[in-house]
Amino acid sequence: MKTPVTIIGAGLGGLVLARVLHVHGIPATIYEAEPSAEARTQGGQLDIHAHDGQVALAAAGLTDAFRAIIHAGGEATRVLDRHGAVLFEELDDSTGGRPEVLRGDLRRILLDSLPPRTIQWGKKLSDVTVLGDGRHALSFADGSTATSHLLVGADGAWSKVRPLLSQAKPEYIGTSFVETYLHDADARHAAAAAAAGGGSLFALAAGQGIFAHREAGNILHAYVALNRPATWFADIDFNNTSSLAKVAAEFDGWAPALTALITDGEAVPVLRMLHTLPTEHRWERVPGVTLLGDAAHLAPPAGEGANLAMFDGAELAAAIAAHPDNVEAALAAYEAAMFPRSQTAAAEAHQTLALCLDDRAPFSLIDFFKSAFERHDEGASIA
Repeated sequence: MKTPVTIIGAGLGGLVLARVLHVHGIPATIYEAEPSAEARTQGGQLDIHAHDGQVALAAAGLTDAFRAIIHAGGEATRVLDRHGAVLFEELDDSTGGRPEVLRGDLRRILLDSLPPRTIQWGKKLSDVTVLGDGRHALSFADGSTATSHLLVGADGAWSKVRPLLSQAKPEYIGTSFVETYLHDADARHAAAAAAAGGGSLFALAAGQGIFAHREAGNILHAYVALNRPATWFADIDFNNTSSLAKVAAEFDGWAPALTALITDGEAVPVLRMLHTLPTEHRWERVPGVTLLGDAAHLAPPAGEGANLAMFDGAELAAAIAAHPDNVEAALAAYEAAMFPRSQTAAAEAHQTLALCLDDRAPFSLIDFFKSAFERHDEGASIA
């Protein structure tokens, strides 16, 4: 394929796509709205799964680089009740197949693997026009333009490319997360650090919960979950750390070591209202364009989003490489495999979120973890 693939969005999925195309000798150009790679902090910790995320990184030739950024101990998991009692705990023995890395570190090794000028920074897509024969005219907010012959929307939940294929729009599912950070946790927030343990913390009750990760650099990264309508959050000023009294009040009676993850945050809190696309989201084949990652199959956060986006990128690149002279055959093959895969993952993500916050919380999630770890242990013993 002589014509470069045009990718909108330099998230993990778009970067893996560009990298695996490069491995196959196929040029690509990424247009990214952010002005530079350092424009913002790139999220928190990700668990990279053996069956999809690690497969994608292997296809990208980056397994060694990936192993070098693994956060040792990050796979540890514990579930607490509202009083801080540990009800379930699984330590990290490095056999779980889901090692943890920082999103920023993972993005860095992908960026470093691409040829110079692959990414055009500061290119916020404002409009796409169909030209025919699979070509599209792209207009950017800075006044520049480009023409694509194979266009890939890797531009996330609010994709500008998606309307070319589907009229589906993300809808709020009634759950929101408030994101907070505690720095120098062991010294400055000892009780919260002790409660969180060495990996992931789930402190849950019906309709609410506190999720936290211990990240590299002695950081506690928390998400405070509430099942509430969008209007409930409307009068909260999330521009300062003192604005969370209304959120903290919903956790009255919880252990202070847990509520500290709400009240003692040192960064400006961020509201993450959970939106999803339909679980069965798909589209009819449209010449010259496709989607990957959240642009294609936005689901609740359950540990699969980044993995699926990277796997999409690797699989799409492989399909393009397998059909170098037939774009439509490549896109059809990619979508035929991606649709059922993403539908299954989305259904499981909705189920996982429900387990965390249902009327039996935290015991539904504990039952799920026990079953999952038992299956893993049985598989390890067979192997």
